[in-house]
Amino acid sequence: MRKPYRPSLPEQFSLFAYTLVWLLLLPFLAVWWLYSRYKHGVNYAAEHLTRFAVLAQVAQKNGFLLHCASVGEVVTMQPVVQQLLKAYPDVAITISTNTLTGRERVRQLYADHVCHMYLPYDLPWFMAKLLRKLQPRMVLITEMELWPNLVHVAWRQAIPVYVVNARMSDKSLRTYQRLAYLTKPLLHKLSGIGAQGQRDLENYQHLGALSETLRLTHNLKFNINIDPQLPDQISKLGQQLNIGSRLVMVAGSTHEPEESWILECFRLLSKDFQDLLLIIVPRHPQRFAEVATLLAEQNMRFVTLSSQQACQDTTQVILGDKMGMLQVLYGLANVAFIGGSIAARGGHNALESAVMGVPAVMGPSTYNNPQICQTLEQAGALVIVNNQQQMQHTLQAWLHDTAARESAGEAGRAVINNNRVALANTLAFLKL
Repeated sequence: MRKPYRPSLPEQFSLFAYTLVWLLLLPFLAVWWLYSRYKHGVNYAAEHLTRFAVLAQVAQKNGFLLHCASVGEVVTMQPVVQQLLKAYPDVAITISTNTLTGRERVRQLYADHVCHMYLPYDLPWFMAKLLRKLQPRMVLITEMELWPNLVHVAWRQAIPVYVVNARMSDKSLRTYQRLAYLTKPLLHKLSGIGAQGQRDLENYQHLGALSETLRLTHNLKFNINIDPQLPDQISKLGQQLNIGSRLVMVAGSTHEPEESWILECFRLLSKDFQDLLLIIVPRHPQRFAEVATLLAEQNMRFVTLSSQQACQDTTQVILGDKMGMLQVLYGLANVAFIGGSIAARGGHNALESAVMGVPAVMGPSTYNNPQICQTLEQAGALVIVNNQQQMQHTLQAWLHDTAARESAGEAGRAVINNNRVALANTLAFLKL
């Protein structure tokens, strides 16, 4: 049985100082909300009032509260949410996010089956109001959204808090170690930490997490599913865009300066593959206009996904400027590039292309999902490249050799099918 945790005076002072920083930020956040109301309208601003614990439309009490930072975490938690909806059909599920794109994905996946809200800013009064309103039987935090006051208030109210698919990169470990007086008590107040990989488990141990709360549950991202309607969506979009028999390369979840890299590589590949079509999908919607400007400046012949224009024979690029379409676009691809890996963002989820049987390349920055990247790389479904020459060479080889490309794609599917243990492990860990 765990001993009751009593934070030391330095730990209590650290939480007080952390809270004071939020208090000092609060007037600026209020001004930002007023600006958002002016720029985006009343409805947009009203939804964001939950950031200030104005909780008019939260779900019923005694349900589950799941916090997901943004789109990636929402998608990762999908199999868990589906199991909760199946096992507890009459119990309310609330999913909180930090971003608009996260909210949109929640609505796409679940419609009215779950309640969405933006997580309040991490002040103890805001979090106390949230938890009193919801009275959740359990709080599930996805990956690394460790908010000290949320955890502290839940602990004071005897609400169990679990970190699901917990991630802790070496870079994050060093950051949290510098905040030890804030981090250690937070970890001691958690009911459980289900680590997605051995590296993550060991890094939580280094931070001082209790061994009895830690378990290696493996990575929920391997439980990625294909919507039964996806093949029809892919077929319809391919016809709408007039893809035909063209070879397609998708650059997914890109950041600056990755688009420039990809365009240079595309130009070189187009010398051998004149029918090659590039689809670029920026990670963040606020960059859609920026990437469109880049394409125009480089004299690329392009159409935007939002315009619903069909490609002409001379069209070189499609700009994927609609959220929630990446999985469908991977379904049109022959090869892929996974963004965030050249821009030193740790790399995004390579399984999104692998589940569609599409081999991919990534840059050297893969610290967000090292286990996934290593497993896919070992299977031959993913190649890590360090420069444009290596990228061009790898993609050229796959585009030339249909059998090798398809074999690499099937290897990716096999990796996913052979690693679907995380969901069962997570549900058992949570005793659901």
